[in-house]
Amino acid sequence: MSLRLPIGDLVRSLPQPTLAIDAREQILALNTQAAGLLGHAAVGRHFITVLRQPALVEAVEGSLADATARRARYHAAQAGRETVYDVAICPVAGAGVTLLIFQDTTDEAAAGQMRRDFVANVSHELRTPLTALMGFIETLRGPARDDAAARDRFLGVMAQEAERMNRLVGDLLALSRVEANERVRPKERVDLVKVLEATLRNLAPVASAQNVTLPDPPELPQAPLRGDADELQQVFTNLLENAIKYGGPGRAVHLDVSLREHDPALRTASLRVAVQDEGPGIAQQHLPRLTERFYRADNHRSRALGGTGLGLAIVKHILNRHRGRLLIESTEGEGACFTVALPVDREELARG
Repeated sequence: MSLRLPIGDLVRSLPQPTLAIDAREQILALNTQAAGLLGHAAVGRHFITVLRQPALVEAVEGSLADATARRARYHAAQAGRETVYDVAICPVAGAGVTLLIFQDTTDEAAAGQMRRDFVANVSHELRTPLTALMGFIETLRGPARDDAAARDRFLGVMAQEAERMNRLVGDLLALSRVEANERVRPKERVDLVKVLEATLRNLAPVASAQNVTLPDPPELPQAPLRGDADELQQVFTNLLENAIKYGGPGRAVHLDVSLREHDPALRTASLRVAVQDEGPGIAQQHLPRLTERFYRADNHRSRALGGTGLGLAIVKHILNRHRGRLLIESTEGEGACFTVALPVDREELARG
């Protein structure tokens, strides 16, 4: 009995969810955080009836048997989402008590899953063109060795698949560079007129080939904008190129620029650049996920148009670095509008 209060005080003093199991394998004490996780009626009950999850129960049984520390995972549903805990199982020497300390590792687990998903997606994206290339190479070495027409056709397809892989690798490298610098905010003044002019000039041949009308460079309001000109050109290249591809032949791309003294999206003054296409639009359920890596609203169409699934992810990370935002609006049958909101300095704006 003399042990109950000191152990109880120790458990209650710890910030993480913590409980103590005694030599009878019953819950001796738990703190408020653990009670919120496991229930307030846990004290006095056998630990198996409280913990329930086999992997954790097995680890606790092992620690009780040989007085050796172990670790295990515990999964809980809290506020409508799964929470993952790393549980340290710590026998207290000479006390006949084992402490279980729960550490929330949900974010780390999610990051690990994102890495695994990313590797799986990259592998899939590379495997498809590689499989096609290997198949054509095998055919050219065999049945089509002396067929000039088939050889030319296969080489054309092989060149397209190789270019697809080259675009994917290029976007992966671009994404890596942007993520590496995401925490470093650009400090140089940038002329957005020159950025947009260069972007429209570079995309003019692409638009012409698709019979798509590009807008003239807009007149921009005077605004003190700081940023990385190359990265911003990449943002508008991705958005305008998407508008050309997904808007469809014979359509037009629209560009609108506005200055907002108070932008609710940024809670400060902003310069907004909106890119509007005249395509079929995007279903509402896809909009929140469009900036995820490799997410496509229409897989078949995106791949057919040469998309890697990384363009909008790159845009999002560049805008994060600039402390800006990408706003997406679309109605099916009425096209899509991608708006870039970039912060401007209010004091400099007031000084003109």
